[in-house]
Amino acid sequence: MKPGLKIGATAELTWTVDPSLTITLGLGSKRTATVFSTPSMIMLMERSAREVLRPFLEEGEESVGAEIHVEHLGGAGLGATVRGVATVTRVEAKAVHFEIQAFEGSRLLGQGHHRRAVVSVEKLLSRLEKSSSPSEGGPSRETPSMSAEPHSLRTLRVSVQGWIATVTLNRPEKLNAVSAEMTSELEKVAGWLGESGDRIRVAILTGAGTAFSSGDDVKELETLTPEEARALSLRQARLYLAFEGLPQPIIAAVNGFATGAGCVCANACDFRIASHAAQFGMPEIKLGWTPGYGLSQLTSLVGKARALDLCLTGRLISARTALEWGMVREVVSGNRLIPAALELAQGLLAMPPQALRRTKRALHADEGNWPKVTHYMDTEAYVRDFQTSDAREGIQAFLNKRAPKFTGR
Repeated sequence: MKPGLKIGATAELTWTVDPSLTITLGLGSKRTATVFSTPSMIMLMERSAREVLRPFLEEGEESVGAEIHVEHLGGAGLGATVRGVATVTRVEAKAVHFEIQAFEGSRLLGQGHHRRAVVSVEKLLSRLEKSSSPSEGGPSRETPSMSAEPHSLRTLRVSVQGWIATVTLNRPEKLNAVSAEMTSELEKVAGWLGESGDRIRVAILTGAGTAFSSGDDVKELETLTPEEARALSLRQARLYLAFEGLPQPIIAAVNGFATGAGCVCANACDFRIASHAAQFGMPEIKLGWTPGYGLSQLTSLVGKARALDLCLTGRLISARTALEWGMVREVVSGNRLIPAALELAQGLLAMPPQALRRTKRALHADEGNWPKVTHYMDTEAYVRDFQTSDAREGIQAFLNKRAPKFTGR
């Protein structure tokens, strides 16, 4: 570390509280609040301390948090401007102690003490590489293994050929509507993919029959309490966000309707190939409620103006329009859909597998200013809407195949 760092040296950072920095309190109750979270406040104060040290680090050095003690004294809401301040209180050979504070305006939100260690980046990376390297006797990187697919599935089919797994939504009589049972089975399959290591390197997701997925099972939704609807919506949001964290690139082969939850499911995949018959949309508004999740995925794919168009009008768009909007990669005839997905999968298998995984992880980690965590607020809006007479009318109109008559209540 360079000389010159003195007691009393200070730095501060100013952040705007966006959804990635919040926690929603009161989930499961009628009233909720989305506020600046304690871990985010700690990170703000730690980053302020890091800024103090930055000018004094030698080439090849970095500072890392070693110890922290804080009190959280107040809350700040979504959109608030918060400020972290760090002041040096003691300097040792390879460690620096700080007093840290967080403010909204002049109001103190948190305070405490923090110690940062100055370390060699090369040594740190060597330790990380050792801890993340595969153990001896792990799955071979050279030859595919026929990983045993999950058993006892009623709403999905899973098949494995070489390094490729094909997962088929299998409720064709319901246009592959996503039920609570299908949600549980998708969670099971996602867990299996995450644990499969190199045995499965690409996954294809498609639908049986004439649809990819028509969305939530509206008939089942009618039977849920608000608390059950909230819990299911949050599970589904986390499930589709988890697709981004899976090691495999996931290809959605979209045949027919991909609407509501089905559109979200397709958008959660890394690639979308559509048949000419495919249609995409977010029609929840026509049923009387807000989408419970998936808005951030949609917006990141097509932009805010087009996301507003789909969600506020509830209209469906064709595969060709989805291609023009950048939602899908390719549009093919129905009998070419799975072959086209397999061709893409084979192309991905030709890439270096570890670099492919790291590239997927890096791209999904770069979310800019609005990471995909808004589903907490989306779900609360959905649950409030779900309890209105308009939502009940929307469900009944859907089930009875008639136009709804909304009253605004």
